Amino acid sequence: MTTAHADPASLRTPLRSPSGLRLDRPGPEDGPALWRLAREAKTLDVNSVYSYLLWCRDFAGTSAVARDRTGRVMGFVTGYVRPDAPGTLFIWQIAVDESVRGLGVGGALLDGLSLRVATEHGIDRLETTITPGNSASERLFTSYAERHGARVTRETLFPADRFADCRHESEVLHRIAPLSF
Repeated sequence: MTTAHADPASLRTPLRSPSGLRLDRPGPEDGPALWRLAREAKTLDVNSVYSYLLWCRDFAGTSAVARDRTGRVMGFVTGYVRPDAPGTLFIWQIAVDESVRGLGVGGALLDGLSLRVATEHGIDRLETTITPGNSASERLFTSYAERHGARVTRETLFPADRFADCRHESEVLHRIAPLSF
């Protein structure tokens, strides 16, 4: 399979998710909202507000937010193109406000972001890590792979004993490839 490239001009217009939210690139002003959503998710490692401010500045091109009609951030996905594997988009975090969970926002964020990054950077695979037992993330990324005609392979990337606090579960790497758009 090959990656089909969309017209870059069409990607400048924000997409709409199934819930009516508008998908957009984040800006530094969105950093506190990403921090809030990560904290409220209760399943993510919550980083400092400063790290989300920097992420929204330095990695806006490989991240996306879902906004309601007022512009409030209701979901986000952060990622980056791996420097040693330029065809790979690594998804770092994804979170959706509790009020819009189950409406397809997470899938729309992943689809919109990966299409944009495929068009701009030529990616044909996606990676993420998921802790054991996080069934919601498992379902999200498995359905993403199915929509894009890709296989999912799994292996432990970071075993639990690598984490200094010793309370962190292992991080299982999910490789999703090859992607078709």
